[in-house]
Amino acid sequence: MENEILVKEVTTKAQSWLGEGYDAETKAEVNRMLAAEDPAELIECFYKDLEFGTGGLRGIMGVGSNRMNKYTVGAATQGLANYLKKEFSDLPVIKVVIGHDCRNNSRLFAEISANIFSANGIKVYLFDALRPTPEVSFAIRQLGCQSGIILTASHNPKEYNGYKAYWSDGAQMIAPHDKNTIAEVNKVRSVQDIKFEGNPSLIEIIGEEMDRKYIRQIKTISLSPEAIARQKDMKIVYTPIHGTGVKLIPAALAEFGFTNIIHVPEQDVVSGDFPTVVSPNPEEPAALDMAIRKAEETGAELVLASDPDADRMGMAIRNDKGEFVLVNGNQNVLIFLNYLIQRNKELGLLTGDEYIVKTIVTTELIKTIADCNEVEMFDCYTGFKWIAAVMRENETTKRYLGGGEESYGFLAESFVRDKDAVSACALMAEIAAWAKDNGKTMYEMLQEIYLTYGFSKEKGVSVVKKGKSGAEEIEAMMRKFRHNPITEIAGSKVVLMKDFSTLKAVDFVENETYTLDMPTTANVLQYFTEDGTKVSIRPSGTEPKIKFYIEVKGTMNTKDEYQKANTVAEQKIEKVVSSLGI
Repeated sequence: MENEILVKEVTTKAQSWLGEGYDAETKAEVNRMLAAEDPAELIECFYKDLEFGTGGLRGIMGVGSNRMNKYTVGAATQGLANYLKKEFSDLPVIKVVIGHDCRNNSRLFAEISANIFSANGIKVYLFDALRPTPEVSFAIRQLGCQSGIILTASHNPKEYNGYKAYWSDGAQMIAPHDKNTIAEVNKVRSVQDIKFEGNPSLIEIIGEEMDRKYIRQIKTISLSPEAIARQKDMKIVYTPIHGTGVKLIPAALAEFGFTNIIHVPEQDVVSGDFPTVVSPNPEEPAALDMAIRKAEETGAELVLASDPDADRMGMAIRNDKGEFVLVNGNQNVLIFLNYLIQRNKELGLLTGDEYIVKTIVTTELIKTIADCNEVEMFDCYTGFKWIAAVMRENETTKRYLGGGEESYGFLAESFVRDKDAVSACALMAEIAAWAKDNGKTMYEMLQEIYLTYGFSKEKGVSVVKKGKSGAEEIEAMMRKFRHNPITEIAGSKVVLMKDFSTLKAVDFVENETYTLDMPTTANVLQYFTEDGTKVSIRPSGTEPKIKFYIEVKGTMNTKDEYQKANTVAEQKIEKVVSSLGI
């Protein structure tokens, strides 16, 4: 009965897409789904509207209200335009930047958005071709714009696309602007409400000049130019995994002074089909396979990779046997922040007002590093808009050193307000040069961090639940964890539980409850145990997944014990996974 009602509802909704304002291709596809014997595809495409969330849109491309297409993108842009016109009604000209990545339809969606903004009397700066997400953030600030968007689904599979919206500071929107924009988008109920006919006089194409400004600014974060000068011919393999990084990351490495950048020609090919990988995500080991093979062939010391919109960076380094090993996202952040703190200290640049930022699911070892070096650390929610919010609050009183998250995102500069693989690749290459200049490998440098501050190992486990039924399953799983709190993990008693949906924490040792100091609520649960294990649970905001972030502590007294500590930690993580029932 319930399914019959749902089929009736989606059929009515789909039939509305056969009316005036929709193109012939869309109508033909709707008619095909309506005529199909199995209504499953019709349900998935129309059972809900693709939600314009706090980060914008992200979804599978195709026809329907629950898909990325010219009409859902059009509604998002019209809603954002309506809000900008309300919020900045006193300005003579409202300005936005539009960028896009390599994905199929990204250029089309970017041009449609440019037309809609301009039809609403808004000045548009449209990049001439694909560009990294962080450059859009940079350009918003450079051009004094009130907003900006980029068409990208980041590291999602090839069938996805997305739409990220930014505010005037170059950061993704947070309250009240995110909710106000969502309200305006939700008011766009008909295709007739969308102004698709653009005003070409209000659309300005930008490109190389902005690239040059951006690269020059990135050069200013360099702390060891002398080390680079001595190690400039160090062999570095870089792959953009078919994405936008090919445009600027080799240029940024050259600007820093590196002269021996080795490409992976097959992956320099810009393609939304990502033909050489199953997933274009540098978090996935297989995504770096070709680059590692190239590094082995050429005797390179470092492998760097960026995701399709060049905001995340992945890396492989040689271990003590000369074999390439992958560095995970938590280790990336550890290396970056340890270097930035140590180099600033060596150069006499630490004055006491510096700070770093991490997300709550990122390794707690960062807090130890910050405390030992008397640098303030802020914890924030997952997503770089929250790191940017901390930066906004402190930009007139404190100096930002860097911030990152376990999902391979890092930002070393304050003139961008989103994670940046362009600057991250350049800075990581500098760190490798600095380590080599000091007679160390990157692997030894990572071992030294663990020796100095304590050993920890992290693992992320994602449980994928697709479609309408999957979303309901994820909701049920979170409800179960919330209403039946975990008391023990892998044999160790839970001593602290944090529920960010209520902003309440329970300290079971002191038997007290306290309020969490966060800007808003979030659907995240965290557990901390007696033996130092930390488990965070949250549904993904961009993919049909529920994510488990596991961190365990270990013992390491010498560099020689690194592998043993790793093995013991891996076994412990497996016990944690088993005890969680995932």
